[in-house]
Amino acid sequence: MPDPNHFWFHDTVSALAYSIAQAQMDPEHPRIQAPYNDLTRFMLQQQAELPDYLRVPMRMATLGFDLLGCLQTGRLFHSRPAPVRARQIARWKNSNRSFQRDLIRYYESLATFALYSRRQSEPTGSAASPSSSHEAQSPLVLSNPEPELHCEIAVIGSGPGGAITGCILAEAGRNVLLLEEGPFHPLESCAPFSLDEMVQKYRNGGQTVAFGKNKVAYVEGRCVGGGSEINSGLYHRTPADILEAWREQFQVQALTEADLLPHFAANEKDLSVSLLPGPAPAASLKLHEGAARLGWKSLEVPCRFRYDGAGNAGGARQSMSKTFVPRFFQSGGRLLPRTRVERIRREGQMWRLQGWHADGRVLQIQAESLFVCGGAVQTPALLRRSGISQNVGNSLQLHPTIKLVAKFPETVNAPDMGVPVHQVKEFAPRLSFGCSVSSPPYLALGLLDHPQTLQEVRRVWPQMANYYAMITGEGRGTIRPIPGFRDPLVRYNLTQQDRRDLGDGLLKLSELLFEAGAEAICPAIAKTQGSLTKVDLKRLPTELPDGLASLMTIHLFSSCPMGEDKSKCAVDSFGRVHHGFKDLFVADASILCSAPGVNPQGTVMALARRNALHFLQSKHL
Repeated sequence: MPDPNHFWFHDTVSALAYSIAQAQMDPEHPRIQAPYNDLTRFMLQQQAELPDYLRVPMRMATLGFDLLGCLQTGRLFHSRPAPVRARQIARWKNSNRSFQRDLIRYYESLATFALYSRRQSEPTGSAASPSSSHEAQSPLVLSNPEPELHCEIAVIGSGPGGAITGCILAEAGRNVLLLEEGPFHPLESCAPFSLDEMVQKYRNGGQTVAFGKNKVAYVEGRCVGGGSEINSGLYHRTPADILEAWREQFQVQALTEADLLPHFAANEKDLSVSLLPGPAPAASLKLHEGAARLGWKSLEVPCRFRYDGAGNAGGARQSMSKTFVPRFFQSGGRLLPRTRVERIRREGQMWRLQGWHADGRVLQIQAESLFVCGGAVQTPALLRRSGISQNVGNSLQLHPTIKLVAKFPETVNAPDMGVPVHQVKEFAPRLSFGCSVSSPPYLALGLLDHPQTLQEVRRVWPQMANYYAMITGEGRGTIRPIPGFRDPLVRYNLTQQDRRDLGDGLLKLSELLFEAGAEAICPAIAKTQGSLTKVDLKRLPTELPDGLASLMTIHLFSSCPMGEDKSKCAVDSFGRVHHGFKDLFVADASILCSAPGVNPQGTVMALARRNALHFLQSKHL
């Protein structure tokens, strides 16, 4: 018998989709006109992709939203007149109760992103298109694995840490099995930073969040290549003062600039790390222009791109699936995609991995040595599920980031704008400023708190761009598996100083952009005035208010810090897990000791190469 709650939930979500979209309808722009069935499909699909411990609470909150309105009006939400629905949405959006604001914000974000992601040739939108797959193209990709597998070395996770580790070990002649929870899609299977990419390659459809008084949204790649497949490709070496702090505070060995230089140099060659061959995008240059007028330090950040044509045309992001994974295959390495490792345990001289393939089959894998490279969230979650908890998942750090939308009198944005490459480092490591993805869907998301300016996106988005202020932060977080659920619970708390730094960063970034010629800025803070001009800067909060700012990050680390100080470190200087676990290693962002203040992938890749070579050397001794 059909569940009546299913139809009730579907009807409520559908009515929310139509109500949110109708508030943004414009007869001059066919792409955002009704019908909105595609928005409803996307919203239901995303609700099913939420972390599993949130799915039932989100469904119950949605039905509670409808029930409370029904008690007042006597009618279910989907059957009420449009003005009545709009008033209820507005009441919840502006409520002093965070759970009411969060519910509406969630559905507004999904509906708006889907609405502005509609293709020009498809005015009514469409579901995410199916992508091609690499899985059937190589006998070394185990798309139909045996239930029992054996290898010399297993590597869990195929992001920057795992792909480089697996490649180095396979090229040394070792029998390596690389496991990945997500699918194996070509980099070109979808447009970068698109709705299709979110569906295909992001964990939980991009709906991951660290909980605290100020929630911090973050994203993880869940595909072969991990985060390298979905990020912008900006590349930094680890700052010298950060390396020194790690050596002194965590007793990390062999971590001087001279120690890491050959590993940085080798990876930079393999990944074609370089500056742009032509002019930077206009929105990126605005940062440089504003910094120059204020006398602040700014720089162009190198990228993992290979350029075959003139200027910036023809640039191809050099992700793991483009570089180290093909090399891994050339050396005989085997890849097992769409496989989740649930637990690991030591049996005699072997590690036994218990996992599930996407088709539901249980897999058992035996390996002499094991490298865990699932990232700063999934690695500690796996270790803790397996009973390995000493200094694991207790010290998560990240780069809290707040965004604003700036509007200029001239064009600064274009469909082919490419990667913004300039960053302002005058106040680093405490503060860094940069330019972010600025396609219309992301501009619309950045303006959800300012509906009047949101209406302008349809007409003047080429004059708009997203910018961010990022801090290193003093806060700490935890990762904990929840019994009975697949997804771990992530918590993170900002300190009062973090909130002050974010407020200071927002003010300084705004000053910079006005120096660069911006007409107005709109910060991602609810219940604040939108479209602030230069004379309105005093209205910006000096300390970010709890629960009202939309914070995010793409940099997570330090949940299994490395070093010889066993009182605070989970692994040693070369990634081997402390406290008697033989031949168990970690090689991803979780081993970074603290916030580096820059994109951490360059550091992760250098450490992965260094530690894999150290492992090979130690096995020969």
